[in-house]
Amino acid sequence: MSSERPTRLTSPVSDQDHSKGPDDSPVTLVEYGDYECPYCGQAENSVHEIQERTGDAVRLVFRHFPNRTVHPHAKLAAEAAEAAGGQGKFWEMHDLLFQHQNSLEQWDMLEYARELDLDMDKFQAALDEHSHSKKINEDFRSGIKSGVQGTPTWFINGTRYDGAWDPESLLEAVRKPMGVRISALTQEFTRLAASGGLMLLIFSALALLWANSPFAETYVEFWHTEVGIFVGNLHLERSLLEWVNEGLMVIFFFVLGLEIKRELTAGELASPRKAALPIAAAVGGMVVPALTYAAFNSSNPIAMQGWAIPVATDIAFTLGVLTLLGGRIPLSLKIFFTAMAIADDVGGILVIALFYTSEINVAALFVAALFFAGLLLLNRWRVFSPLPYSLLGIGLWLAFLNSGVHPTLAGVLLAVTIPTRSPPNVSRLMAQTDTVLNRYEYGEEQVREQALVRTLKTILERMEPPAQRLEHELQPWVTYLILPIFALANAGVPLGGTDGLALLNPVSLGIIFGLVLGKPIGVAIFAWLATRTGIAEKPIDISWRQFLSASVLAGIGFTMSIFIAQAAFQDPRLLSNAKIGILAGSILAAGIGWGLLSLTSPHYDTVTKAKAEPAPATD
Repeated sequence: MSSERPTRLTSPVSDQDHSKGPDDSPVTLVEYGDYECPYCGQAENSVHEIQERTGDAVRLVFRHFPNRTVHPHAKLAAEAAEAAGGQGKFWEMHDLLFQHQNSLEQWDMLEYARELDLDMDKFQAALDEHSHSKKINEDFRSGIKSGVQGTPTWFINGTRYDGAWDPESLLEAVRKPMGVRISALTQEFTRLAASGGLMLLIFSALALLWANSPFAETYVEFWHTEVGIFVGNLHLERSLLEWVNEGLMVIFFFVLGLEIKRELTAGELASPRKAALPIAAAVGGMVVPALTYAAFNSSNPIAMQGWAIPVATDIAFTLGVLTLLGGRIPLSLKIFFTAMAIADDVGGILVIALFYTSEINVAALFVAALFFAGLLLLNRWRVFSPLPYSLLGIGLWLAFLNSGVHPTLAGVLLAVTIPTRSPPNVSRLMAQTDTVLNRYEYGEEQVREQALVRTLKTILERMEPPAQRLEHELQPWVTYLILPIFALANAGVPLGGTDGLALLNPVSLGIIFGLVLGKPIGVAIFAWLATRTGIAEKPIDISWRQFLSASVLAGIGFTMSIFIAQAAFQDPRLLSNAKIGILAGSILAAGIGWGLLSLTSPHYDTVTKAKAEPAPATD
């Protein structure tokens, strides 16, 4: 789903770095800093305290990240530190520069050099000739690639630290006991864009092993176990498989609806010009695969019910492959595929609503309309508490469950009603924050701390709209619990016996060719037509060869494809053939897409370096 900036240090510590502490220290603290940045100056005390209290347990590494737009003297100060480092006194100059942040003119640098008893001719020549500009630029580029957006930014053992800057918080981070380190590794795993796809892959493999093991009968029996809820004369009874597909997946579609809403209001689909390319690609990625499937199954009306199976793209797997390719893949390509997958999901939801509904229960649908109207009223009245939305949302789901319309659509409709706020006035919020901090010195210590925390919490909540907050809170549950359970319940296909020839079945072949060929051809052709007609514009840092290669990854269908297959086929044999086609097509699309992208994106690191390099120094 949505992607984030890198959290890992892409350029490992080497002999070219300035470090303080033993090389074999258990903890390496890398700081990207700016000598004119006041926040770096304030944080310097925390860094010194950490060194004093940890001794040889922490190695400090400093890398330059001068923001010349805001801090015009930062680049010169960095060159002075490097020039002093050339004479073995980097850290002495480093400390002087932070102690005198308001005095960073060239004559100030010369005064500090005299104070450190440096060779003045060598020092002056290094500044005049910008001898160390290359090293500073390399530090800056490595920071860009590692996701540094401001200073100070720290990396602890290669992982970006996003906590507080006070000494106690930093010490807690570098002194993690084993239990906390395990927790940190778990958190690091969940931040990886590839981890969601990896979880799906693991649970799909478990389902296949279970369904093809000596205990295969237990797989079917377990997921068809009836589970019911009884309240008086009211009862709701479903198999475990149905509870997953019609219950848990409602939460998935709810989060999906929140993502769609965000993209339509403030994301890549917010303006017609930005939305044109991903929408055109999504349309092509639906039309051509559907036609490809129809070419194999047009003579069989029952099999034709699965025409929509290859139209879906699983963004978790797709972004996972793109992430594993690292810095060779431009960020704009990942953003495009996220937006295209969102547009693709909109199409998938419409397909489910229009083509995969059973007999309509008008009374139940009327009740659903009443619940939806109530949710719209809550939105209209600007109710931000999640409780009333939850209660009416459950009612909406129950009504859809009995209406003949697929109940997961209740999640999408509920997401539509979750309120958003207009963007806050940042300058006013900052003024309020300053006022609160200025008042902090008055009153009793406990009272003022409670008031400070309460007010800052309110300000932070105002910065994030309710819909976006819900999306962030539910996303880990969907990625690491709901979707893996869905994969475990649905990916278990018996591969032995007569099903061993399922790959040659028209249903399987239609899905495989639809995913592996139809998807990339549809995405690429429709995107090319949109750019040629002037409707859309391709990002300049993506070549058409690279775009076509990445389009193959859109053929990783999996989650939505399996979901549509469940809705399309009641015949177990057709459903089994469809799942085999989905698994085979998705694996082929992932492998071919990976290989093609590796061949067509060998030089992106060089492009990134050129774009990230700061402006050349001037006299």
